[in-house]
Amino acid sequence: MSSCCGSSSKKGFQFDPVLHISSAIIILVLAASFLLTDIKWLASFASALIEFIGTLWWGILAGIVFVGIMNKIPREYFHYILGGPNSKTGILRATVAGVLFDLCSHGILMVGAKLYERGASFAQTVAFLVASPWNSISLTIILIALIGWQLTLLYILGSVIVALITGYIIQYLTQKGRIPANPNSLTTDPSFDFKSRATNDFKSIKWNFTFFKEIITGSKNELKVLLKWIMFGIIIAAAIRTFLPLEFFQTWFGPTIIGLFATLMATTLIEVCSEGSAPLASEFVHQAHAPGNGFTFLMAGVSTDYTEIMILKDTTKSWKMALILPLLTVPQIMVLGYALNFL
Repeated sequence: MSSCCGSSSKKGFQFDPVLHISSAIIILVLAASFLLTDIKWLASFASALIEFIGTLWWGILAGIVFVGIMNKIPREYFHYILGGPNSKTGILRATVAGVLFDLCSHGILMVGAKLYERGASFAQTVAFLVASPWNSISLTIILIALIGWQLTLLYILGSVIVALITGYIIQYLTQKGRIPANPNSLTTDPSFDFKSRATNDFKSIKWNFTFFKEIITGSKNELKVLLKWIMFGIIIAAAIRTFLPLEFFQTWFGPTIIGLFATLMATTLIEVCSEGSAPLASEFVHQAHAPGNGFTFLMAGVSTDYTEIMILKDTTKSWKMALILPLLTVPQIMVLGYALNFL
């Protein structure tokens, strides 16, 4: 795949611009800071990089384990959680599935498009996409390391609220005929018994060295994606901390209406995968003292992402259905972001 979250089946060394250039910058800056100790900006830059790395290492390590476990779980379980397109709890199930799915903001698009092709309603698809981008287990752990578990839980709760409200609005518009229903038929297995299947699968696990090795090595593709965007985000966040005056950051991106709209403009223009946006969002929390702006940066970055809008347009064959994503979600995100800034 050519996206930030794709992987290649080719063997051998392959140059990844984001991964290898980011790695080179971090190594060169750290090495130069030991040799050129009299350069203040270089020392500050290196210190910020070391601080971010020291904060994130355990989250990345835990993420490797959890992603490996997620890869061992059959996809049928997620399809079961999603539910039927016309069920009363379909939007809620789609939101829960989005929170549980461990993929980045661009990788999740392919899953969402496939769900729509298999018969999930447009309301379920949007709720799934809105709840997914940075709610993966690995990225949630990283956010906890960056901003603390209390604020991370509030961010997750906010994303769930936006996903549910947006999903139910779209469901209502679909029922009223304002939005066309999904022409695809849902392909589900009515004989699927979640409880008995889960029980049998758990009993069949062989708790040996091979099993634990597969958990660790099974996340290597996701780890590569995670690391490259984390490093990219760390470099930008460290550069902001080093070169952008604190007063300027607090003035233009502080917990004010102006700061909130400036954050919205920034996240609309910056095209960063969800893994890379986490360190940037933490800067709004720590440097600008604006937790609502951090939430807005994460959420609105997905809602205004042209990649997501274009994939929705290609999937549904409708500009109206694609543009309804930012039209419905951005106002909610701004309201919640404004409220979070009072914490």
